[in-house]
Amino acid sequence: MPNPDPATAAATTAALDPARAAAQQFDSRFHAAVAPWFSGLSPISLALAFQDWALHLAAQPATAALLALRAQQAAIETWGEALGGTEPANGDARFAASAWKQWPWAPAVHAHHAAERWWQDATELRGMDPHHREVTRFFARQWLDMLAPSNLGLANPEVLQRTLERGGANLVDGATQALDDWRRQHGLEPLHAHEAAFRPGVDVALTPGRVVWRNHLVELIQYLPLTASVQAEPVFIVPSWIMKYYILDLSPHNSFVKWLVEQGHTVFILSWRNPDESDALLAMQDYLALGVFDPLAQIARLLPGQRVHACGYCLGGTLLALAAAALARPGRIERAELLPELASVSLLAAETDFAEPGEMGVLIDESQVTLLEDMMAERGFLTGPQMAGSFAYLHSRDQVWSRRLREFWLGEPDSPNDLMAWNADLTRMPAAMHSEYLRRCYLRNEIAEGRFPVEGRPVALSDIHVPMFVVGTEKDHVSPWKSVYKINRLADTEITFVLTTGGHNAGIVSEPGHARRSYRIATRAADGPWLDPDAWAAAAPRLQGSWWTAWHQWLLEHASGDLAKARTPAKADVLGDAPGSYVHQSYRD
Repeated sequence: MPNPDPATAAATTAALDPARAAAQQFDSRFHAAVAPWFSGLSPISLALAFQDWALHLAAQPATAALLALRAQQAAIETWGEALGGTEPANGDARFAASAWKQWPWAPAVHAHHAAERWWQDATELRGMDPHHREVTRFFARQWLDMLAPSNLGLANPEVLQRTLERGGANLVDGATQALDDWRRQHGLEPLHAHEAAFRPGVDVALTPGRVVWRNHLVELIQYLPLTASVQAEPVFIVPSWIMKYYILDLSPHNSFVKWLVEQGHTVFILSWRNPDESDALLAMQDYLALGVFDPLAQIARLLPGQRVHACGYCLGGTLLALAAAALARPGRIERAELLPELASVSLLAAETDFAEPGEMGVLIDESQVTLLEDMMAERGFLTGPQMAGSFAYLHSRDQVWSRRLREFWLGEPDSPNDLMAWNADLTRMPAAMHSEYLRRCYLRNEIAEGRFPVEGRPVALSDIHVPMFVVGTEKDHVSPWKSVYKINRLADTEITFVLTTGGHNAGIVSEPGHARRSYRIATRAADGPWLDPDAWAAAAPRLQGSWWTAWHQWLLEHASGDLAKARTPAKADVLGDAPGSYVHQSYRD
């Protein structure tokens, strides 16, 4: 039997032992108070990982001696290469400027790269817990990135040259930006505020549509037709609630939903509400009921008798997979007769097997999740900046140190674009839902193991028998494509898998005409053999262009072929114009 959820365990403890419950409450508040000292990271997790590494290193004297010898050799070779005028290896964007290849900076670059190689080797110790190995390697990389020669201020030749050219004005500009960043982090207005750009409904999220239904958690948007006739089956999109929905409706030239409407599809999409303190107890079951089942029932009311192409992005795809499995199992769900039949299920950069979650898994273990729960208990949610900080920490080289170099030392503010503006439009995570998601998915992998409950009964993805279209992206650090690919082992249905260039966001928002885009695609029949990810990638043909066109063609192939007159929402169903009201909910946490 799986361990009970923390809320259930806490309630049980309180009922049986009030003194123990009071002690745990004090400890929880203590943890929340000290968490900012460690940037929200569990010091216990870090200490256990380092202890594991140190003890195994001490228990392997020959390996330790070899590592010491290689450190000495690396130091000798580094200085020899530098004194001999050997240029540092190419490929590191931080040291691309020609000055880094000259004395006295070249030795520093050589030494830094040698240290990176040494730590990669030093964390390969026999017997270490795999998670502790990844944590040790990850934090070694974090420290090395922080101490990189490029971060040493005026010792950076690019900063020195810029300072001389501008007479120090770049440092003044950088200090101004640093002060404004500090003020924003503390809930204060920046002293040099710029006019807001890329505002939903003004600069982005411009595809014409109407809000046709609303509940406590979502608004359902139906987009207005742009063709005289439309496909009979509508498309229902479930975006992730970690960020605002308009990642799929950015500027007109790269709007996913606008392009779909232009191809003759009736498109519905969810706009998630940004939670507040009153939503602390919202759980995954609430997100399923309010965010998938209820909107589907409304689509069935608006378009009676029509099957629906359901599509989920990121965490929205994980949720949709659970919903599709619940609708396909014997007994289905309550009120199933009110929901439409699914014509297909498409998952975009969405994990259903979390055994190998990539870099996200480095920061998730029992101790870390417990600390997050204690932090969320104080306010009932995880703040947007806390969530964003976790993602930034995973890629600190690019999102922290390189950014600070440009802004604070070179005096170059970021030039905003629609994707960056969306990324800064932060949302909160309700405490109960986020805890349940981390524990059931990351720690217990209940979806892949057929143990995730929906309405009190576990679901299995093997019950899904409608065709599936699944997209992974080559550079995805949030949902690694090889983890996304595991749906081929979990669902016994026809699956068309696509591997596209780009990352978690840019790989999905990859409109036709986007330069240097390509994708691999192949279909596995319901009774087809299993191919491991590398074998699949080697066999799947690579096509130039956007995967959007392949998906549109796939939707047509898995539809009835019937056309309907262009659909415009009835006035009685319209609650307002897109992008609705929920998308504008923002908080200063």
